[in-house]
Amino acid sequence: MFVDFKIHFGASFIVVALIALQPTHAHAITVEVAKKCNLLTDKQFPPRQAGNPAAGSSKGSAKEQREFFQKCVANGGNVDSAAEKK
Repeated sequence: MFVDFKIHFGASFIVVALIALQPTHAHAITVEVAKKCNLLTDKQFPPRQAGNPAAGSSKGSAKEQREFFQKCVANGGNVDSAAEKK
């Protein structure tokens, strides 16, 4: 009887732990916002060679491009370009 209690308690604990550890829901971005931010990122960080994405950017690093895109998405596609020039 004591063994049954341990098994049920252990199974209940595992179920509760799995429920508690589920990831939170992330908000999906819309296609329009993603396209707009992608265009704004391309304008802000033009490529070294036109048509060759492997050539890299003439301005900024990949990290700066990701941060710019994430900021744009967080603001719903609106980026203050005057603040970015500073």
